[in-house]
Amino acid sequence: MTINEAQETVDEWIKTTGIRYFNELTNTAILMEEVGEVARIMARKYGEQSFKKSDESVNLADEMADVMFVLICLANQTGINLTEALQKNLEKKTIRDADRHKNNKKINP
Repeated sequence: MTINEAQETVDEWIKTTGIRYFNELTNTAILMEEVGEVARIMARKYGEQSFKKSDESVNLADEMADVMFVLICLANQTGINLTEALQKNLEKKTIRDADRHKNNKKINP
C-alpha cells in the first residue's frame, strides 16, 4: 500500500465505519496518546523499565499502526498529501545533512 493509498483507505474507512472524522484538536490529542503508548512499549522492551502485568500483551506494530492511522486522519483533514510532504522533507534533510552525519564523530568514529 502506498502512502496515497493509505490516505484514501483511511478516508473511506472514516466515512463508512467511523461515520466522520473527530475534529483536528481531538485527533491531535489522540495522536499524542498513541505516541505515548509506543513510548511506553519502547521504554519497557528496549529501555530499563520492566513490563507491568497489564502490559504483557502489548503489540508494538499495532501501536505504531495506531499512530499512523491518526496521523493520516490529520493529514486528510488538513489537506496534506503525505507522499509529497515526505518527499520534500527528505529533500530538505538530504541537503541539510549532506555531510553532517558523515562528520559526526559520535556516530561515525
